Amino acid sequence: MAVSNEKLTAIADKLLIGHFHRHVFLCLGEACCAEVGADGAEAAWDKLKCELKDRQLSLATGPAACYRTKVGCLRVCAGGPIMVVYPEGTWYSGMTADRIPRFVQEHLVEGRPIEEWIFTRNPLPNDTERE
Repeated sequence: MAVSNEKLTAIADKLLIGHFHRHVFLCLGEACCAEVGADGAEAAWDKLKCELKDRQLSLATGPAACYRTKVGCLRVCAGGPIMVVYPEGTWYSGMTADRIPRFVQEHLVEGRPIEEWIFTRNPLPNDTERE
């Protein structure tokens, strides 16, 4: 049974979708996270959720508002947990729970990506660049 657009719009409004400036995807795939294991990957996810909530960046508005999504595969499948931050398209490796607080502070709050953890970039074009 299909869900109505009105219901989906209400859910999106409750989640403040449309107010975020960044979206963080954290891969917890088995192949990606072989070195840290499932428990290490889940610990990274739990730490990310906690840090975003504690710093009032999740389910928030403002310039540092950030949405987060746990994914099963970002197709890198090595060096994980792998994380990508959009729209700037910054790809991080080895994003274990102990790295998450520094990432949140420096990249999300201060706007300074952590260069030594980044292995590639793929920024999304903004609307003016597409024209």
